[in-house]
Amino acid sequence: MDLIQNTIQLVKQKLEGTESGHDWFHIERVWKLSTYIQEREGGDQQVIELAALLHDIADPKFHNGDETLAAKIVNEFLTEQKLDNETIGKVIFIIENMSFKNRNDAPQNLPLELKIVQDADRLDAIGAIGIARTFNFGGYKNNLMYHPDISPKINQTKEEYKKSNGTTINHFYEKLLLLKDMMNTNTAKDLATERHQLMLNFLDEFYKEWNVSL
Repeated sequence: MDLIQNTIQLVKQKLEGTESGHDWFHIERVWKLSTYIQEREGGDQQVIELAALLHDIADPKFHNGDETLAAKIVNEFLTEQKLDNETIGKVIFIIENMSFKNRNDAPQNLPLELKIVQDADRLDAIGAIGIARTFNFGGYKNNLMYHPDISPKINQTKEEYKKSNGTTINHFYEKLLLLKDMMNTNTAKDLATERHQLMLNFLDEFYKEWNVSL
């Protein structure tokens, strides 16, 4: 338990002042969702909790695209915590391979622990929280909320996705609405169904109000 508490302390410290869609509260939700899924699907609880807590310790989009920084921070921290190298390696593997943008580069036959943390992170990207986070990040990047003449770019490459400055509404089609069918575990699939429908309902209402369809 000391290890988990020390990890929480590190994450809160590192993410202080972070954009609110990727702050401690996002981490806490992913941690709780991961624990919920693990209780129903199995897997190494310690690896899952650590990966969930540390998965955004150095998100590349807030660190000039550096995709190596997170692994360095995690390796140094967990080594200081006297965690064995095998477990450290499992945690880092999850962090390096769970993101949406890296989905086409990830190895085959991913471990259950990665699938669970990935599911939890994706669940926090959809539903009411997902809608709020998406508009928050769009505002953070000063993206247009919506433009009827700008179409979504489906099936973007990793580099296209990283450089994308499309509208916030388009992000629903480019990512969020795809996530329900990308869930790994049965538990996450069940949870995703309601959240996915909520987003569809929101979009229907959004277009109705945008077009002043009274």
